[in-house]
Formats: sequence, structure tokens, C-alpha cells
Amino acid sequence: MKSFSKPSEKLKKGLMEGYVYNSYGKIDYLKHTLASVYSLRRFDKVRPVALFCDDKHRDFLNKYRLSGWFDIINLIDPSHCSIVGFKHNVDKYMIYDANLFLDSDIIWCKNPEKLWKLLSTYSFTITGTLKADLFFGSHKDFRIISDIILNRRKKTLNFFGLTYLSRVQSGMIYAQDYNTTKSVCQLADSYMQGKHGTHFRERLLPDGSTEESDEWGFAMAMSRLNLPIIQWHQGTLSPQLDFVSSYVKYDPNFNQVQYMYYTNQLMNNLRGIRSKKLRDALKLLFQIIPSMRDYLWVTPFSLHFSWKHEKKPFEDYAEKIWSRIVANATSSK
Repeated sequence: MKSFSKPSEKLKKGLMEGYVYNSYGKIDYLKHTLASVYSLRRFDKVRPVALFCDDKHRDFLNKYRLSGWFDIINLIDPSHCSIVGFKHNVDKYMIYDANLFLDSDIIWCKNPEKLWKLLSTYSFTITGTLKADLFFGSHKDFRIISDIILNRRKKTLNFFGLTYLSRVQSGMIYAQDYNTTKSVCQLADSYMQGKHGTHFRERLLPDGSTEESDEWGFAMAMSRLNLPIIQWHQGTLSPQLDFVSSYVKYDPNFNQVQYMYYTNQLMNNLRGIRSKKLRDALKLLFQIIPSMRDYLWVTPFSLHFSWKHEKKPFEDYAEKIWSRIVANATSSK
């Protein structure tokens, strides 16, 4: 891995906070990263943005004169070009004093200044919930019944000597203390190596291959080290919320975003059901209880397009932003 580039002196004022993206493989992922940074720069024009990418993506940026979108660009270690490979090694990419590692499929919706203040109290944290649901890391369909009957979740916890399992969503990882971050990464990776003792399942990709999830390893490591997650759902202070079209009011440029946020966690969790008909039917059923009906409209700090069946609006936005910034770069030659 190449040595880090040095940020300009004007950025060195107290604790240096910065955003860190990674990009490799398909060029579409680089376009997504640029779209995310474009949305970020609408609100935060001060904090630096670093990119760790492969040779192909670096050359692509240079070809279209787009390197200026990042304050620092460095090559990613080839062995880290996977979800687990990068995220279980974020300790090696802590280029700033305080680092916010981000997925590329995120659109920023408002100024993150308050988010940084919330994060500053943590040495290391990941967005999530204190208690993982039964589906976390396991089957997402009727097969979950066998896990429940055989009490596999409890067996996993007992096998590793844990008393609870949180739910992490690693689209946002905050790292300020190197030693803590390194401990989490090493422990998470060791749990991954011992997956035979867990109830967690591999994720199948469209081409039939598998892609391990980094998240359950992180959840177990944070449980072992007694590290708190930062609550994923915090109403108007939510760091990120999953984009689900029926829950969100938005314009094509995502300038104005409002999210239907239920005050009851169960109602919020229904967003994970892919079938809109089933989701709406369950909402009607649960709303028989008056308190389950309450909701408010919030603007989260960001929208995360983590659900494959909900990515189309993001992909359209990314293509539009790509065309715009390439046109600007060309006209400025």
C-alpha cells in the first residue's frame, strides 16, 4: 500500500475529521462514490474526503480530470478489495484523527455538523440497534423458523461466551482511536474464521457466488469489547435510514427529503419486508393498537440505498450526477 498523501495545512486545525470512501471493481461503484460525495459537498465544504481505490478507478478519475473531487487518493491493498476485506481492516485506513467510513450508495440529506458532534463521543462505533432481530445474519425467509425452534442464536452466543448480539449497519463506521479500532477489526475477523460455530449464513450473489457479510463479525466483536453502537434510528438525528420508496418523499435531486418515521420500532422494522402488499397489510393490522399509528416526518442525515430492489432512484441520481460533473470537467479544460 502506498504511503498516505498529506492534507493541506489549512485543514490542520485541532482534531482533523474526514470522510473515507473505498471503490474498486466495476466503474459504476466509482460513479456511485462520486454521486455520494457530490451530495455531501452540498452541505460540508470543509472536511476533507479521502478515497482508497484500485488502479483502474484511479486511472479513470485521472482520465476524466475528476481527481479534484477528493482531497486524498490512495491505492487500496488488493487483498482488501471486498466488503469484508476492507471493513475488517479499516484500522489500516485511518488517515484522519477522526474517520467516517462510508458506503458509496449513500445520499446526504442535510448538514452533518450535528452528526459529527454525536460521533465525537465514541472511540469507535457503527450505526445499528442494541438488539439484533432474529433475521440478522441468518435466513430472511420462512427458514428462520428452524433457527428459532433449534435456538441457534442462543447457541451462537453461548459458543463464543457472549450475552447479547447487537445489529450493526456498517454503511457508516466511525473510528477515532486506533487501538480500539484495531482490536475490533482483529476480533471481528477472528469470529469470521470461526463461523462454523455460528448460525450465520453466507449471502448469495446474483452470479451464484457468495459474499460474506462483515456485519455479524463486527456485532460480536463490539459485544465482546462492550462497545456501544450509535443508534441507527434517532428520529430527526438518525445518521442514516434505509431508502424504502413508500416511506420517503423526495425530489429527483434529493434536495428535499422527508422520511415517514414511526415512533414504534416494530412499525419501522416493517420497512424491511420487500412485498409492499404484505408490508401494508401488516401495518394495517398492527395499527389496530392506537399507539402503533404515530409517526413523524424526519430528514435523516443520509439515505442509504442498501436494498437491491430499492436502488433504482439512486442509480438514476448517480448517472445524472456523473454526466453533470464530467460535462463541467470537460468545459473547464
